[in-house]
Amino acid sequence: MNPPPNPPDLPPPLVLTEVRYSLPMMLAELKAERAASTFAMEKLDQHEIGKLFKSKVNRRGKPNK
Repeated sequence: MNPPPNPPDLPPPLVLTEVRYSLPMMLAELKAERAASTFAMEKLDQHEIGKLFKSKVNRRGKPNK
């Protein structure tokens, strides 16, 4: 029994393929990224973003809950 065809208004189903990466190449790329200054900036940006969402404490009264 064959599956029914897709209705004309739906896109065709996706076909997934396997991708393999070389471990030595991935490790070399990671080493280069860690040595680059942009990696340090990303870590700094994450810290600054975290501070924006940290709960604020009222300094003159009871802490917000």
